[in-house]
Order: sequence, then structure tokens, then C-alpha cells
Amino acid sequence: MPGDILLPKKHPSAFFATALTSHLIDLQADTLVVTGCSTSGCVRSSVVDAFALNFKVLVPEDAVYDRSRVSHAVNLFDMSEKYADVAPTAGITETLRKI
Repeated sequence: MPGDILLPKKHPSAFFATALTSHLIDLQADTLVVTGCSTSGCVRSSVVDAFALNFKVLVPEDAVYDRSRVSHAVNLFDMSEKYADVAPTAGITETLRKI
């Protein structure tokens, strides 16, 4: 937003101590696509917070990364069972076209 001061994220969640929620509400967003590094850290934390804030959450499994393949796979599975729709980017794109 013009004139807003954006401070860098200092915590795992993109929502914690940031103005992201307010911006998304102002934009009337209801669905979020979460990508990034550290599937088990920042991605998961942001997904859980987005879910708790009642956003529909989509995670393209080929657009997130973790240092450990096992940690990456386990966290994708857990997020898909509880908090988000997890699918390849092509599937996410198709889902977004239907919205």
C-alpha cells in the first residue's frame, strides 16, 4: 500500500507481527497460495496461521523446499491432512481457475 512501511519478517510465520492479515482483509482475499523455503519452518508456520485466520490455503508441493527430504515430505503430508490443499503447481493452477 502506498506510504506503508514494510518491515522484514523476523519470525517463521508471515503473519506474526506483520501487517499481512490487514492487507489481505483489505484486498478481500479468501484464498492464499503459500510458497517458500523451509517447509517444516516458515512455510508450515504461515500455513497454520493462515488456516487459523480462516483463509483457504493452497501449497504447491513443487514450490516449497526443506533441507531434509524426509522433513519436507512429512510436513507436506501433515499440512495436507489438517490445514491446506497440497498439490503440484499444475493442480493448484487448475484449482485457482475454478474459483
